[in-house]
Amino acid sequence: MTALALSLVLFSAFIHASWNFLLKKSGGGAGLITAASTASVVIYIPVVAAAVWIRGYAFEPVHLVLMLGSGIIHMAYFLLLDRAYRSGGDLSIVYPLARATGPLLTILIAILALGERPGPTALGGAVLVVGSALLLTGNPYSGRRPHVGRAVILAFLTGCMIASYTVWDKASVHRWLVPPLVYEWGCNVFRMAVLIPWTRAHAPGDVARAWRERRKTVLAVAIMSPLAYLLVLIAMVFTPVSLVAPTREVSILFAALMGAHLLREGDLGRRAIAAVGMALGVAGLALG
Repeated sequence: MTALALSLVLFSAFIHASWNFLLKKSGGGAGLITAASTASVVIYIPVVAAAVWIRGYAFEPVHLVLMLGSGIIHMAYFLLLDRAYRSGGDLSIVYPLARATGPLLTILIAILALGERPGPTALGGAVLVVGSALLLTGNPYSGRRPHVGRAVILAFLTGCMIASYTVWDKASVHRWLVPPLVYEWGCNVFRMAVLIPWTRAHAPGDVARAWRERRKTVLAVAIMSPLAYLLVLIAMVFTPVSLVAPTREVSILFAALMGAHLLREGDLGRRAIAAVGMALGVAGLALG
């Protein structure tokens, strides 16, 4: 992995952990997710228009299919993640489980379906990152909240969605050469188109309430969530997904520290050991 790709992915990891912290702290909800998705589409219109004009983007009908598929998978990801947080799962439980499940499945799919062949050092680093994530989580069932088991299941399902959209999006930007910025915005348009009627049916009035009561959080998530993934998409254009996906999981460390210090979820000793493991794992990925 090049220094540029590593820098992009690590910065993305910090941004990703930050908007998850805001989602957990705010209480989340389908209304907030839908409001943030809608605001994101509007906010990024000028940037996307400039990118299309500068690059001379050549649209192909298959691009719509790719964006629609990714938009649906991302919608499921957001709703599952939000439900996991709201069902009693701490940030330091849900986030590591979801993020550790994703890259492990991604590596398997990348090797079996995409024909990628990462070296032994990179594979060792990936295993170390995932193992450190599980160490960081500890025993999720030992928590004080009675519904933590449900949160764990939802976190695992969220990880499955992460693996699905990572492989799907890698093929979209690498094989079909869809510009990452245009692709991410298009996916968000389809996600918004599905989320709005879904939220109206299942949580009427929640979108307006989220915008009225938690506008700062809505805008922060609207800006940070696409930006975090855009940086990853750019890295995946010239870097194998089997290297990018595990490196993203350094965001687990950022989320763990935010949970410990800002949400007071504790257990710093175990988190410190896991952090060392993650750092060594990322070094293996970079060298591999």
